Amino acid sequence: MRRTVYNQDHETFRQMLRDFIAKEVVPVQHEWEADGHPPRDFYRKLGELGVLGIEVPAEYGGAGETSFKYHAVVMEEVARAGASFGSYSVHANLILPYLMEYGSDEQKKRWLPGFASGDMMTAIAMTEPGTGSDLAGMTTTARLSEDGTHYVLNGAKTFITGGAQAELILVVARTSPATPEDRRGGLSILCVESASEGFAVGRKLQKIGLKTSDTAELSFADVKVPVENLLGEEGKGFSYLSHNLPQERLTIAIGTTAAAAAAVRFATEYVKDRTVFGKPVASFQNTKFVLAECAAELEAAQAFTDRALELHDAGELTVADAAKAKLFCTEVAGRIIDKCLQLHGGYGYILEYPIARLYADTRVSRIYGGTSEVMKTIIAKDLGL
Repeated sequence: MRRTVYNQDHETFRQMLRDFIAKEVVPVQHEWEADGHPPRDFYRKLGELGVLGIEVPAEYGGAGETSFKYHAVVMEEVARAGASFGSYSVHANLILPYLMEYGSDEQKKRWLPGFASGDMMTAIAMTEPGTGSDLAGMTTTARLSEDGTHYVLNGAKTFITGGAQAELILVVARTSPATPEDRRGGLSILCVESASEGFAVGRKLQKIGLKTSDTAELSFADVKVPVENLLGEEGKGFSYLSHNLPQERLTIAIGTTAAAAAAVRFATEYVKDRTVFGKPVASFQNTKFVLAECAAELEAAQAFTDRALELHDAGELTVADAAKAKLFCTEVAGRIIDKCLQLHGGYGYILEYPIARLYADTRVSRIYGGTSEVMKTIIAKDLGL
C-alpha cells in the first residue's frame, strides 16, 4: 500500500541518511559489535548531520522540528540496512522529551547544545537489580544535604542502555519514603554527570542481541548532585516517567515494524538467489506462501504504526493506543522475522547474514518499554476490565 505519512522533505532526509549509513556504518558494523558500542566520535558525526538535534530548538543548536516523523525515518533506514546507531534512540527519542518538558531554562542552555552536537550523550537509569518493572520498589536514594545545596545519591542501577558512554545520566531515585497509600510517591529525577565523584560504571552486560548498544550496571556511592540538577519538581518523578511512555512505546513499534520490513526484503532477495535441488528457493510454493503471509502482516503493522505516528504528532496518542501499537507490532515483527530466518535455512543462523542480527535484536522489543504482558494489562484496563 502507498504510504502517505511522509512528504518530500522527509524523503530527501531519508536519502541523505541512507547514503551516510552505507558509507559510515555498514562497513564497520562488525567492528562496533566486537567493541560493544560505536566509537564515541560517531555520535558527533550524527550531531553534524543534524540527526541528534532534530527536535532541539534552534536557539540551542537544533533544527527545531516538532514532528517525530524524522526520527521515524532514522529508525526505518537503520533497520533497512540491518545496522545500528548504538544508543542513539535512547538519547534522541527517550531523553529529549524529559529535558524539553521538565528542564528549566538554565538547564536547557547548559545541556541542549551538547545534546544536539553529540558532545554530550545521555542515558536514563530507572531499573534496579531485583525490581524490574516495579519502579515503585526502587531503593536508590537521594538525600538533600543540610545546607540544601546538593543531594547525596546512593544506590545501583542495571540494564542501562548507553550508560557506559553517557556524560549525563537521568537517575530516578527516592527523595522521600513511599507510603502505603502511594508507593509511587517520593521519586525524583536527578541529572548526574558521569565525572561526578562516587559514580562508577560496573559490568557491561553481554546481551543476546543489540551488540552495538552498550548496556551497563551503574553505581552511586555518596555522589553529590547539585540541586540545580534536579529535573522538574521533587517527588514527581513517576508522573514524569508516565508522561513519556507513549512516545517510548511508539518508538519501539516503529523500530520493530521497520525491522520486519527489512526481514521481508532480505528474505525475498535471498530466496531468489539461493538454489536448492536445482531450483531457486523462490520457486517453491511454500516460499511464496510464507512471504505472502509476511507481506500481509507487515502491511497491517505498517498501517498501525503510521496511524499512531500521525496521532502522536497531533498530540492525540493515548497511553492505551501506544500500548496497542507496541503489543501488535512487536508480536508481528517476531513472527515475520522468525519466518524469514527459516527461509534462509542454516545461513539464517549465521551472524554474517543481517537476518540473524535482526532476529537477535528484535526479541527484546517484547520486554523493554514494558513487556507484552504489561501492554495487555494497560489495554484491558482501557476496556474497563
